[in-house]
Amino acid sequence: QAQLVESGGGLVQPGGSLRLSCAASGRTFSRYAMGWFRRTPGKEREFAAAISWNGNTTWYSDSVKGRFTISRDNAKNTVYLQMNSLKPEDTAVYFCAAGRYDFGLGSMRDRDYGYWGQGTQVTVSS
Repeated sequence: QAQLVESGGGLVQPGGSLRLSCAASGRTFSRYAMGWFRRTPGKEREFAAAISWNGNTTWYSDSVKGRFTISRDNAKNTVYLQMNSLKPEDTAVYFCAAGRYDFGLGSMRDRDYGYWGQGTQVTVSS
């Protein structure tokens, strides 16, 4: 059964960094685009970053562009989200997602993703 497991969340001070990991299993995720989304209490889930199946194309929301970097290691079936210069408004549960389509280029729309992890909490606070 296909599974995505996020890790790396935690508590960090403003201006700090964290690296999230998403380990995929049970499916050849190297053929699919991957994305990171986040959700804060009382808000809709929002797009953060996405990467194409081969890692050549990346997408970022305006709110994280220049601070977050998405990458992938297909040999390890793992996707990463490096988060720098963190702000309190980055506090959220972060979800990893795998695309629905073979050799996808990535998408900002959550309906284009068919598999989701359970999320990892990131809290930015002093």
